[in-house]
Amino acid sequence: MTRDLATLVTLSAALRMVVAAEPPLPKFEDVTEQAGIHFKHSFGDHNLSNIVEATGPGCAFFDYNNDGYLDIYLVNGRWQRDVSDNLGRDLRGKLRNALYRNNGDGTFTDVTEQAGAGGGESYGIGVSAADYDNDGHLDLYVLNYGPNTLYHNNGDGTFTDVSTRSGLDDPSWSVSAAWLDYNNDGLLDVYVANYLEYDAGRFRDFYAASGFPGPLSYKAQPDRLYRNNGDGTFTDVTNEVGLYFPDGRAMSAVATDLNDDGLIDVFVTNDATPNCYWVNRGNQTFENQAMQWGIAYGEGGQGASSMGPVVGDVDRDGRLDLFIPDMGYSCLLLNRGKVFADLTAQSNVAVVCGQYAGWGGGLFDYDNDGYLDIFVANGDAHHEYPEEAVLLRNDGRGKFIDVADESGPYFRQKYVGRGAAFGDYDNDGDIDVLVMNLNGPAKLLRNAGGSRNNWLTVVPRLARTGVIALGARVTVTVGELRMVQEVYSSVGYLSQSDSRAHFGLGRAAQADRVEVRWPGGGKTTLEHVKANQFLDMIQAK
Repeated sequence: MTRDLATLVTLSAALRMVVAAEPPLPKFEDVTEQAGIHFKHSFGDHNLSNIVEATGPGCAFFDYNNDGYLDIYLVNGRWQRDVSDNLGRDLRGKLRNALYRNNGDGTFTDVTEQAGAGGGESYGIGVSAADYDNDGHLDLYVLNYGPNTLYHNNGDGTFTDVSTRSGLDDPSWSVSAAWLDYNNDGLLDVYVANYLEYDAGRFRDFYAASGFPGPLSYKAQPDRLYRNNGDGTFTDVTNEVGLYFPDGRAMSAVATDLNDDGLIDVFVTNDATPNCYWVNRGNQTFENQAMQWGIAYGEGGQGASSMGPVVGDVDRDGRLDLFIPDMGYSCLLLNRGKVFADLTAQSNVAVVCGQYAGWGGGLFDYDNDGYLDIFVANGDAHHEYPEEAVLLRNDGRGKFIDVADESGPYFRQKYVGRGAAFGDYDNDGDIDVLVMNLNGPAKLLRNAGGSRNNWLTVVPRLARTGVIALGARVTVTVGELRMVQEVYSSVGYLSQSDSRAHFGLGRAAQADRVEVRWPGGGKTTLEHVKANQFLDMIQAK
């Protein structure tokens, strides 16, 4: 055997060993039926005929009973006199939201009625959860077409509707709620993202093939910031903090510290109008700096139909980036410190997402290799035309690879996708997906195989209540890889994901360093942390 041939054989054998050492990619199993989730969304009518019905539902992963397992909340539409056709009146009284309790064995039980969280006759759109009164229990805020509903968690498996008393029964058409302590008084305030003022179908000047008028045919409704008064009530402080913006048409919002100055900002995606980046100035006022940071528009300068904003450190440079599904190619915006760079085309995201209408997106490490991947629920905006979901794997070198076809049968099925939530519902160390489909079934997708790589889930908790500290920033270091994640309430389109900070560690048996930067200041650091565990970190009193 010649030297060149021997070298080639040796290299080939080494390559086979490397490939063999890499675990196979995970697949997602549709476990909806066996998990006991029997929910079909309805927009309260039999035919899709207007923008209210098309906006769609959100969902939530949250632990309402503090047993360590994620429960599920699903929102539903209702027949509404100013929205629905008369033929849909037979649906009156037959539709409700749903709360599913996680039994800890892979199954769920519908506890909506005994919990008192069905939503009444309100037309549900979005949902978020947070402990607004610091009693150690996650409360539930449902965003509606019409007055919103705030459910106080009584701590005994039941909820009480305190919407009117609290002042959070915002009468606008709300779609999203981002909880944050903007004034650092230890109480969670809430940014309510509002959409538009529907006119009961009076405006009819539109292209017939589109089915109904688009968002610019209606007057926008301004978003609101409500300050927590500490006595169970909230005060609208939108104007006094400089947040008033009358022409937004919000699709969703996320409370996040994009500029890494220790103060929580708010990023809002708007429909057919510029996005807003409300920078917290530290003096209880905000300034819209979306233009300066390059995140007001899409790459072409257009007012894109941005949907649910997702935040994560995509390129692992320690800065939080943005992924925004939209009606075009979507937007992957990487944080360069003073400005965001649009890498949608260069990263391969555009060529995959450009053929779909994207709504509920997620940045999560589905294979636990240390890099954030992308999921998008897709579906037509004006018709019940279904589309398949997208799954893109981050190769760690700036490219995203389309792996949907090899990731399970769900990705070969088509739905009219809307909201999506991400979380480890079975506590097995990998992230699962919950998808809401317009006028279709909710779907629970179990990640089968993500935990073949090692992982670490960090749960930063407030000492005074034990609940997860919204606004905390978690940094995990493994060798040269430094991973940053913030703790959010709502993120993505109309929905709330698992607030626990999940990190893939690849083949590493431990994290070299785990650091939590707490909201309001202070840090906690641990070193040489063993992999494959849920790590509770308690803020020092």
